[in-house]
Amino acid sequence: MNVLRLLMVDDHVMLAEALSARLAEVTDLWVVGHCATSDPRLSDVVRQTRPDVLTVDVEPAGAGTGRLLAQLQRIRPSTAIVVLTGVREPGQAIAAARAGAAAWVPKERSFEELTEVLLGVCRGRSWYPPDLLGPVLRELREDAVRAGERNGPLDVLSDRERDVLTRMVNGKRGAQIAEDLLISAETVRTHTRSILAKLQVHSQLEAVSLACSAGLRADDEPDLVR
Repeated sequence: MNVLRLLMVDDHVMLAEALSARLAEVTDLWVVGHCATSDPRLSDVVRQTRPDVLTVDVEPAGAGTGRLLAQLQRIRPSTAIVVLTGVREPGQAIAAARAGAAAWVPKERSFEELTEVLLGVCRGRSWYPPDLLGPVLRELREDAVRAGERNGPLDVLSDRERDVLTRMVNGKRGAQIAEDLLISAETVRTHTRSILAKLQVHSQLEAVSLACSAGLRADDEPDLVR
């Protein structure tokens, strides 16, 4: 039987330690570690521990929930992400779903329910509480409709090109964008050339101006994973 590697990311250290001690008793799970969302070594811990499933408390991330989870997903795409939190904010749940989180488990749920979800997401299952599932599904359906329409000035861009352009709007340079997106500086330059060609502009300044006119706004949130 394959034992699933579990990493816990939670700023409440005592709770994480107590829960990891209980989860260590589950035959199919191996708790490979736990750390805080604010830990500057978080990305390195994820790479080193190679978790199959990862629990994250998104409360400290706030409006940056989507960015945090998307960055964790990029570090290790095969890892199933489970939000384990006391927060019940629909906006954060929607951001989590958009970023690829397989499940959202309130901390007041029983240990048995949490264990079932952790094992289930590694078999391709998903779980969100009923009070959050409705808003999540509505927004994901609207995302699909908007993606199908593709009639905005920025809709000619791929998702990754849009990621690069967003960081250009934030005032970041090539090396910073490469570090954020975990890609090479040359790949950033390739995306930038493609952005200019698709938007039919001649400079990054023009591209940023067009993006702002189209409603793309600078994100003042700091990078949550380094």
